Amino acid sequence: MNHPALSPDHTAVITGGASGIGLAAAKRFAALGLNTCIADVDATRLQDAAAQLSSLAARGADAIMTATVDVSRRDKVEELERAVCDRFGGTDVLMNNAGIQPGSRMFGPEQNWQRILGVNLWGIIHGAQVFAPNMIARGRPALIINTGSKQGITTPPGDPAYNVSKAGVKAFTEALQHELRNTPGCKVSAHLFIPGFVFTALTANGRTEKPAAAWTPEQTVDFMLERVSAGDIVENRPALSRWHPDYAEAFAAFVKAQ
Repeated sequence: MNHPALSPDHTAVITGGASGIGLAAAKRFAALGLNTCIADVDATRLQDAAAQLSSLAARGADAIMTATVDVSRRDKVEELERAVCDRFGGTDVLMNNAGIQPGSRMFGPEQNWQRILGVNLWGIIHGAQVFAPNMIARGRPALIINTGSKQGITTPPGDPAYNVSKAGVKAFTEALQHELRNTPGCKVSAHLFIPGFVFTALTANGRTEKPAAAWTPEQTVDFMLERVSAGDIVENRPALSRWHPDYAEAFAAFVKAQ
């Protein structure tokens, strides 16, 4: 059963939505009957993606919106949120998905670090801080999905700025969910989406065929939608549950048993 936010005539906003995982998610949302807004920095790819989404949406182009947005700039994210409210009345699903991986070195150029952190981490912070207040105020079930990466957990050597950005997304999403869960009357929940090896333009590295071990963006999004109502991996508890009174007794018992 789909999460109640994923209902026809509700609205989904996906950053980095013109290709890869973002576009795959947008296609699923459009096919489910949601108004779908994709934001990206590439206007050409946005145009092509909009045509694909319009063919899937029951109301065609009327249900599809595009916006050229640099998520590292809070003012541009604020413009996006206002435009979505004007067009569709508000947001029910926010997927903070925009991400880049140009490569970085520990003692490499600062501008690489600034750009990676600006898009991958600050883009997600901007999205959540700008969209969440109105999502909460609407008083209906809603989702904020932040795209992390397994590299934010395993932190392999080779691209430290990317690893730092995605580790930050994990910590931020856990804190966001804790805040939302403790906000009276709030029906918005935050979820950390951690793709593994997904074959996209970002990860292809010159390859033209998908490696056998890789997932397609579509497979990855299908898994995300299946799991969006679940909590963390350990006993399916929500993020930062040890600080929530509903789980205090269970956490105390867990610690005592160790």
